[in-house]
Amino acid sequence: MARMTAQPPPTTVRDPVCGMQIAAASAYATRQVDGVDIHFCSPSCVEQFDAAPERYLAPAAKSAGAVPALVPSATTGVPETISGPVRIELPLTGVGRSGGRALEQVLRTTPGVTKVTVNLQDGRAEVRGRVYLEYDPAQVGVGQLVQAIRAAGGDTGSASLVWKVRGLYCAECVTRIEDALKATPGVLDAAMNAATEEVQVEYLPSAVRLEALRQAVETAGPYQAVPAAAPSESALDKEAAGQEREYRSLMRKWWFGFAVGAPTMVLSYPYLIPGLRDLFPRGSTQLWVMWMLMGVASLAVMAYSGSQFFTGMWQGLKHRQATMHTLIAVGTGIAWLYSTVALLFPQIFPSEEFTDVYYDVTVVVTALVVLGLALEVKAKGRTSEAIRKLIGLQARTARVVRDGAELDIPVEEVLVGDVVIVRPGEKIPVDGLVLEGGSAVDESMITGESIPVAKGPGNEVIGATLNTTGSFRFQATKVGKDTALANIIRMVQDAQGSKVPIQRVVDSVSAYFTPGVMILAVVGFVIWYDFGPQPALAFALIVGVTTLIIACPCALGMATPMSLTTGVGLGAQNGILIRSGNALQTAARLQTIILDKTGTITKGKPELTNVVADNGFEEDEVLRLTAAVERSSEHPLAGAILEGALAQGLALPAVANFSAIPGHGVEADVAGRHVLLGNAKLMADRGIPLGRLEAESQRLADDGKTPMFVAIDGRAAGIIAAADTVKEDSVAAIAALKREGLEVVMITGDNRRTAAAIGRQVGVDRVLAEVLPQDKAHNVQKLQLEGKKVGMVGDGINDAPALAQADVGFAIGTGTDVAIESSDITLISGSLRGVAAAIAISQATMRNVYQNLFGAFVYNSLGIPVALGLLYPFTGLLLSPLMAALAMSFSSVTVIANANRLKRWKLSGE
Repeated sequence: MARMTAQPPPTTVRDPVCGMQIAAASAYATRQVDGVDIHFCSPSCVEQFDAAPERYLAPAAKSAGAVPALVPSATTGVPETISGPVRIELPLTGVGRSGGRALEQVLRTTPGVTKVTVNLQDGRAEVRGRVYLEYDPAQVGVGQLVQAIRAAGGDTGSASLVWKVRGLYCAECVTRIEDALKATPGVLDAAMNAATEEVQVEYLPSAVRLEALRQAVETAGPYQAVPAAAPSESALDKEAAGQEREYRSLMRKWWFGFAVGAPTMVLSYPYLIPGLRDLFPRGSTQLWVMWMLMGVASLAVMAYSGSQFFTGMWQGLKHRQATMHTLIAVGTGIAWLYSTVALLFPQIFPSEEFTDVYYDVTVVVTALVVLGLALEVKAKGRTSEAIRKLIGLQARTARVVRDGAELDIPVEEVLVGDVVIVRPGEKIPVDGLVLEGGSAVDESMITGESIPVAKGPGNEVIGATLNTTGSFRFQATKVGKDTALANIIRMVQDAQGSKVPIQRVVDSVSAYFTPGVMILAVVGFVIWYDFGPQPALAFALIVGVTTLIIACPCALGMATPMSLTTGVGLGAQNGILIRSGNALQTAARLQTIILDKTGTITKGKPELTNVVADNGFEEDEVLRLTAAVERSSEHPLAGAILEGALAQGLALPAVANFSAIPGHGVEADVAGRHVLLGNAKLMADRGIPLGRLEAESQRLADDGKTPMFVAIDGRAAGIIAAADTVKEDSVAAIAALKREGLEVVMITGDNRRTAAAIGRQVGVDRVLAEVLPQDKAHNVQKLQLEGKKVGMVGDGINDAPALAQADVGFAIGTGTDVAIESSDITLISGSLRGVAAAIAISQATMRNVYQNLFGAFVYNSLGIPVALGLLYPFTGLLLSPLMAALAMSFSSVTVIANANRLKRWKLSGE
């Protein structure tokens, strides 16, 4: 807060919370802030003030007679006129009891911060508090301060919401809405997506009311902000119905404009058409009457078909803004006014050639632009197809067991803990764990994997997947908004509402686009009027109107969000969840991919790989006796040997006299035979010669496997080997990454020999072995210091720091929640093929973005000079306003159509 001068309290003071005037001497309680005494009438007012003092400090200071030295910001939204240090106060959560000092150190090292005070309050459940900061807004923003707090392990208790913004009609709207929200005290960030017409706002609930956010949007322009409906089929149907109504309304306007425009174009120049030349000679009464009727008809077109342009221009003028609607309204309006004046008062013009009318420009331009808007609405309606498809996967009903009876209920009524019955061919309604029965489940709609997955007791099932053959019962563990499908939909929506970094540059350009075009139109008119050929006024009018009409800020504004929305939806349909536009743009430029070995390249659990028999023993006998012994063992590889034997259908005999030999192995009596299982040292201690098995053991170890010697009745019988095996598709996925020109690095804590063996098997370029979990992030940083864009793929808790350090973190969807939360891209299927697919989708999306931006910039860069008449001195060609309207209408439609091409994208090799 700003420094205030202490003064004696007046006889009566005002309670800043309830506004009551009270005697200072009889106040229930007081608080002192920066030397100012603040008085309260009741315990309730004291509690409200202590909970959120920033809401009441300004009125309190005023009532106490103090004048602040500078205007502070409650949380953000510091006026641009403020210079020098500003004090703010932020709520604080998630900081441990000993974390206050560390947080202060982090904030003090942030550029622009001059003073930090952390005040922690130890509550029952967690430590909360407030942090008081003095900073220079010219060097650091509140959003950066919040990021610094989060990096230190704390949080500011922020919330986020999504508004649907109506009345969005140009690229400049995006920047205006974002700037208005960011300038609102309490708002940390705002991102507007022109394709979905939604704005995401991150804010501090303790510092700003929702009504203030709505007012910020609506005061930025002729917009209306309403809360976005939660993703559901009914909400999407309602939105689609609204878009269909808008499309039909625009098409009716187009047909009316077309019906008037076709004869208007012909009759505007009758003296150029044989047959009409004699009926309507220049200067005749019948020509004047016909043009008068055309003027009335074109006025009707402007009033009906072009009404949105004039109302949009008026709304923009009320907010002192120039928009796309301004360009169209001014262009068509000037053409109509000029024509009407020429028709009614021809005597004021120097010669007859100046008295031609341009009603065809008014009508045809309006009709063509309206047609472009209609096609744009139709194409934009397809952007929600990915969300609609995901929502459509959800089962409508579920069969649950309650009080011993089977009931069919809506899926929304399923509760955690309910036992759900699934029959062949039915969709699984919610997430859960199989209790009894078994089946093969088609999870392709969620994971992108086409092969059904076997499910049995203890296995997880995912809601919206399809049961194929068997019947089973499972217990619901996640329902409603907590299911995997609901989380996927939420992540896709958040990503579609984000921005790729290049979009921020486009938004900055778009903010100056319309005013710049209007200035160019005026300059062009003046130059042609002063220096153009005769009739100079007619040429100047055509140049001015054409320049206003041909400019298309919409193509610029829609170029990036349309591609981003389509690309993120495409990823979701392939089992790839891209969290943000920033992740998508960075993934397209990756140079190195680091793969964690365990659980990423490999399956993450050991499996039986080899059984070698010697000295006349059979492999099945060696495995059967070994597995029987391991059934009583707690060794990490025992489970792998036991599962391998059972998978081969071997019957395991009873075990007697089991004994573990620490550091060496185990021994037991099985079916009347003495079995010894362990390492070479155990065999040497018992005097058992290994013979050729010793060389075989070395070969298996070189392949990254763990060999164990087996001796039966004092003779070397063979070797049992187990290993964390490579996933079936890892080799192909790594080859696909290398074909894309990426360097593939494997990182693991295993010894160098095992790591090198796995590395050779899968074909990586580099192996980083014996890396401790805490050093993984450091190894990522070392590769980044080589100047490379690095992606990290992992699945465990120990991978989370490395995922966060990487330029793009890829989390395997079968991994831990911590890893998934730390990642930028989540691969639901758990397959490495998803990494190659995610990068390919990112590259295809960014190519599409650059194509759209190139087209939009080239169109405007070439179209505007041509409209200004730069080609006329060389070719004698001057662009018609009609051609300008046609080009403008279809430039934005072309951008949207190109973005929709992404939906036909297929991964190479599919």
